[in-house]
Amino acid sequence: MTEELRYVTLRNGERVPALGQGTWHMGEDRRRAAEEAAALRLGIELGMTLIDTAEMYGSGGAEEVIAHAAEGVRDRLFIVSKVYPHNGSRAGVVAACERSLKRLATDRIDLYLLHWRGSILAETLEGFQRLERDGKIRHHGVSNFDRGDMEEWVALRGEETVAADQVLYNLSRRGPEWDLVPWCREHGVAVMAYTPLGQGSMLGNRGLAEIARRRGKTPAQIALAWLLRQEGTIVIPKASHAAHVRENRGAFDVELTEDDLVALDRAFPPPKGRSPLGML
Repeated sequence: MTEELRYVTLRNGERVPALGQGTWHMGEDRRRAAEEAAALRLGIELGMTLIDTAEMYGSGGAEEVIAHAAEGVRDRLFIVSKVYPHNGSRAGVVAACERSLKRLATDRIDLYLLHWRGSILAETLEGFQRLERDGKIRHHGVSNFDRGDMEEWVALRGEETVAADQVLYNLSRRGPEWDLVPWCREHGVAVMAYTPLGQGSMLGNRGLAEIARRRGKTPAQIALAWLLRQEGTIVIPKASHAAHVRENRGAFDVELTEDDLVALDRAFPPPKGRSPLGML
C-alpha cells in the first residue's frame, strides 16, 4: 500500500478517514463473527479506522463484532452507529444509545445518526443533544435524508452541529449529486456514501471494467476511487474477508484521469434532474 490515506474534516475541525468500513449484514451468524472481526481488525491496521454500524444490523450483532475488533485499539477508532426512527423520542434515543454502548463495549459513540427520517425530529434532536452533553456521543447526524429533510432538520437549530448525512450513493446511484451533495458541501455537512459498490451489481459494467483493465486495478477500486476523489465524502464499503479489505484499501492507489472521469460519466450518466433519494 503506497498511497497515503485521505481525510475528511468535520465541521468542528476533526479529521476522519475518507475510507472507512461498513458492517451491514455482519453479526447475523455467530459462526462468522470471528472472521468478520478479523477483517475489521485488518482494516484498522491498514488505517481504515472509521467503522459504521447500526442497532439494526444483525439486531445489534454487528456492534458486538465491532467490540471484538476494537479490543485494545478503541482510542484509535471513530465509531458510527445509528438509531431506529421508532426509537427517536427523547427518552427512546437515550435508551437505544445505552444499549448500543453496551454492545460496543465502549463509553461513547463518535457519531450517532438517525437511521432514516422519523416523525418526531425535534425530540430526536433533543435526545442527541442530551447524549452529547452527557458525553455518550461526540457528534450527531442523519441518514437517508434528502435536501428537503436536511433543510427541515437544520431549521430545528441543528445546522451548527449536524456532522453528516449518510446516503445511498455510488456510480450507479448518482441522484444525490443533483441537489443534496451541493447543499451538504455548502453547509459543511459530510456526505457518507453507503453501499458504494452497489452490492456488486455495477462491477460488471463494460465501461468500468475497461477502465479497470487499462489502469491495472479492479472495478471495485475504480468505483471507490471515484467517490474518494470527491470533497467531503466518506466511503464505507463492507468487507468480511481479508482479500476484500486489502482490495478496498488499494483504492487509495488510484488517481483517476480526466479521460477516466469522462468514460465513467458515459458509463454511468450523472442526473439530469431531481429524483427521489434512493434507500436500501
